[in-house]
Amino acid sequence: MSSSKTKTLLIYKLLNEYSDENNPMSTTELINLLKKEGITCERKSIYADIKSLKEIGFDIESVKSPKRGFYMASRRFELPEVRLLIDAVSSAGFITPHKTEELLTKLESLVSKNQADRLVSQVYIDSDAKCDNEEIYYIIDLLHDAILNKKMVRFKYRRRNIDRENRKNYTLKDFTVSPYALVWKDDHYYLICNNKKYDNLMNLRLDRMRKIELLDEDARPCSEVSEYEERIDAADYTSKMFNMFSGETKAVTLKCHLDLREQIMDRFGAKIPLTAVDGNHFKTTIEAAVSDGLVSWVMNYGDKIEVLEPASLAESVKKRAEEILAVYK
Repeated sequence: MSSSKTKTLLIYKLLNEYSDENNPMSTTELINLLKKEGITCERKSIYADIKSLKEIGFDIESVKSPKRGFYMASRRFELPEVRLLIDAVSSAGFITPHKTEELLTKLESLVSKNQADRLVSQVYIDSDAKCDNEEIYYIIDLLHDAILNKKMVRFKYRRRNIDRENRKNYTLKDFTVSPYALVWKDDHYYLICNNKKYDNLMNLRLDRMRKIELLDEDARPCSEVSEYEERIDAADYTSKMFNMFSGETKAVTLKCHLDLREQIMDRFGAKIPLTAVDGNHFKTTIEAAVSDGLVSWVMNYGDKIEVLEPASLAESVKKRAEEILAVYK
């Protein structure tokens, strides 16, 4: 190995892997590690290489106490950013346990080994909450291509069967759809698409897809099946969905208890209108897909939310409440 060509790069690699603010590397440690790589050098050359690295923009700091040495003061991703990414990957239900482990290993490399050990020691992965579809990376990649190229896709969609013997088996149903957008919602990855048999939008979970194929057939323009012209506004669309149930979008007026003002603004944004009704209630009007998902969401809040409009939604909530009451009579 030619020390003149590789020593500076190896010093950067060693500092990047092993050093941080709490774990500076001494000149002696760097010399010993370089020796294991077949490079013999003096202290002065270490100082010269670190000076060169700093001159081209690497943020390397030197310290004298409590331990003399050098460390990488900043990286492309800071420790809190990597922690957020690790938590997101660990909790994402659509990523299999195997893929989760692979991604965590890659994320660990963004910080020092000491920092990575501390981060991973705090991570808990619930395998039961993870999907078992190892095709998920391929599915995501193919769907991205299909959306960009405006092509239809075909796949099998898997659902769990329910029987008295509690046997774990599944039904596969064929779907041919025009894909428009991918969204991550409630810890699941969804495809917003149109089933060629109908003239509306539907949401399908990626972890339930199998044997996906990209077709030569052009996708339907989203303007034919939705309110959107050129492309789906995923943020606007998902803000109107409840539990990712699709339905006809309508103006929905709610009468809410004052205790819910924060929850309502968290769900619909701080700009929605909040109008006082009396000392304990306010009302607001939102645009939402009227569906079973919305009915369930309203019922989560019991008597603290009343649907004022549309009457059909109010009737659906009343009917659901009566059905639940009947179960407990």
